[in-house]
Amino acid sequence: MSVDNSLSPHGGALVEQVQPLSYAGAIAGLPAIAVREQIAHECVNIAYGFFSPLTGFMGSADVASVAATMRLTSGYIWPIPIVLDVAEAELRRQGVGVGDTVLLTYLGSPLATLDVAEIFTADLTRLAQQVYTTADAAHPGVQRTLAYADRFVAGDITLLGEPVINPPFDRFWRTPRQLRDELAGMGWQRVVAHQTRNVPHSGHEYLMKGAFMEAQADGVLVSAVIGEKKEGDYIDEAIVLAHEHLRARGFFRADIHRTTALLWDMRYAGPREAVFHALVRKNLGCTHHMFGRDHAGVGDYYGRYAAHEIFDTLPDLGIRSVLTLEWWYCPTCGGVAYEGICGHPDTKQDLAGRLIRSIISGGTEPAPQTLRAETLAVVRQCAEEYGFGSPFVTERYLRERTPALTVAPGWFSGAGGQSSYDASGA
Repeated sequence: MSVDNSLSPHGGALVEQVQPLSYAGAIAGLPAIAVREQIAHECVNIAYGFFSPLTGFMGSADVASVAATMRLTSGYIWPIPIVLDVAEAELRRQGVGVGDTVLLTYLGSPLATLDVAEIFTADLTRLAQQVYTTADAAHPGVQRTLAYADRFVAGDITLLGEPVINPPFDRFWRTPRQLRDELAGMGWQRVVAHQTRNVPHSGHEYLMKGAFMEAQADGVLVSAVIGEKKEGDYIDEAIVLAHEHLRARGFFRADIHRTTALLWDMRYAGPREAVFHALVRKNLGCTHHMFGRDHAGVGDYYGRYAAHEIFDTLPDLGIRSVLTLEWWYCPTCGGVAYEGICGHPDTKQDLAGRLIRSIISGGTEPAPQTLRAETLAVVRQCAEEYGFGSPFVTERYLRERTPALTVAPGWFSGAGGQSSYDASGA
């Protein structure tokens, strides 16, 4: 049975809340709140419909419902709260209250407006426990939650013009509308999404190729997560460029493989984040989503296949899950083997984790059964060009890297090049 690529976005309609540049003059005099990279990413994702049906940052009722039941108050499945945290002192300083329109700025320039519908507090420890099934501060998602400021501000947002996506990510970033049009133009009706925060080793290749065949897909859409990660993860540039290199070198035919970038700061929420990933890729126009071992997990907080099991508890989400077991290197079989077939689990070599990292960090060339030499060359080049010598996220990388997203100067310039934006909010 065929699956139409024009399936509806989550909630039935694609949210699009972006004003043309001419609108920027209306921001003069608005109280201004500076936001960090994570919030800037989420403003863009809300405004372009990556997060459909969300139209803004969640209010208290939606946050409570999502945390407890993985549903919005509207009834739609949604697994992770999307919130804007602001210090109460900052709200007082700016004189912001319910009913106001606020200017959100990023890196000193206007990004979006927010119509304040509610200002509220939440028990952050309880929120972390519900979303991550742990309140352990060693969990990076829990750390993020416990670090929130003491107030949440809810309301619809409107993006002020198009953001600037910096190289090399500009080649890979598409809005949901753009990507849906592009997929339709290529004739892709059955599209299987591959969520990734890793450079591709041979197991990832087999994962994608196996899911492509199982879904009888027209193409594989690699959707690489670009944003803040924990130290030790791969740098963003290496992820997108290494995946693109697989297509460029013919390991995937050019007409069945695309690499794209998603601005998202990982929560490492395991099964809940798996559901989130499926809904976002549904909004991108995908009909299938592959899920392997330990999807979006970290440490030992979730079972190896918790991301498989959670879909058994949910209604039809409008995107089909392609669930796969682990691919590993088996020296007895003499190549990459599948957990569901290989009978040598005692001698397997896990393609994730220490084996691949030791190859990348060391000076030896990998066996083609583990990591392609072409991929290794790209990763090492990215380490020098973007990672300050390391292919892995470091404190320096987080502090000094060029952001994927910036705001174009001059959006808000009036006659004679004079700015109509007052950063003080006066």
